[in-house]
Amino acid sequence: MTTAPPGPAPSAVSPWLPTAPCTPGRCAAHPGPGAPAVGPVRAAARLVAGLAVVLLGVLCAPLTALVPGVARTVLIRLWARAVLRAFGVRLLVRGRPAPADGPLLVVANHVSWLDIPLVAAVLPGRMLAKKEIREWPLLGGLVARGGTLFIDRDGLRALPGTVRRMAGALSGGARVVVFPEGSTWCGRAQGRFRPAAFQAALDAGATVQPVRLAYTPHGPAAFVADDSLAASLRRMARARGLTAELTVLPPIPPSADLDRRTLARAAEHAITGHRREPRAARPTPRTKTPAAATVPASPPVPAPTPAPGGTAVPGRTRVPAQGGVAVASPASASAPAAPTHLTAP
Repeated sequence: MTTAPPGPAPSAVSPWLPTAPCTPGRCAAHPGPGAPAVGPVRAAARLVAGLAVVLLGVLCAPLTALVPGVARTVLIRLWARAVLRAFGVRLLVRGRPAPADGPLLVVANHVSWLDIPLVAAVLPGRMLAKKEIREWPLLGGLVARGGTLFIDRDGLRALPGTVRRMAGALSGGARVVVFPEGSTWCGRAQGRFRPAAFQAALDAGATVQPVRLAYTPHGPAAFVADDSLAASLRRMARARGLTAELTVLPPIPPSADLDRRTLARAAEHAITGHRREPRAARPTPRTKTPAAATVPASPPVPAPTPAPGGTAVPGRTRVPAQGGVAVASPASASAPAAPTHLTAP
């Protein structure tokens, strides 16, 4: 019997590493041959324009670091909106961010690399991104110069240090943007929010700002699983009528009664609850009456027994007396009808 030479050991996947069931072929593919799409010339023009705007941001990033805070925020918003427009993406903003009067942790669901300029167009801040993005061409250098906080998703021991850096940035007055799912989803569904990033908000006493991101149609913007950046760029450049929607939800103020898991669930439910279609109000259920509150039906009344002299027998109903005069007994007094059930106040 011959044995095959041992090959390289498969790379172990961390059991705590977030994953999503979405795949490029099933979720991120173009809607189909009949779906609206721009021609190849226009798609190529979008790619050139989009990459040029990104490159301009990389070159100007060192200069924007010298600009005062408010002016720098305005420049970042303008640049991010220019990126979206260059790639043919229409921006739709719902809601209004709360006044920035303290540290703010912005949390959002994660669909695509396009989420970065989408959030920066409304709520620019220091992003928390996986360390692999640092190696991306053009975009990696831009996010690194923009003060991005990088996380090693494969190194669990490095997580407390990342949380401390986030808390330090928040305590210093910075706005930090996090995608707590830890992985991209296509937009048709959403993953659970990991609680680690919310510990930084608790440590810094920061307000949590939930933000919902959505793209229409779903497929072209999705960047999931092992999808390549080049394929995502081509798919998005060819899409017609691609709309990016950002909804600012009510903020969650800091509270000593919340822990990181409770805070993560509150932010997650705020976003997923907004995604659900509104349902008609359900009727208020009636509370069943306890057995003691139910009035039993009266037993059948036996036939009346005439008493001598035409008087009524106590405990009986109206008894005709001798001589044709009806006399009402005390038991025949009418009582209010008892309800068959009780309604809870």
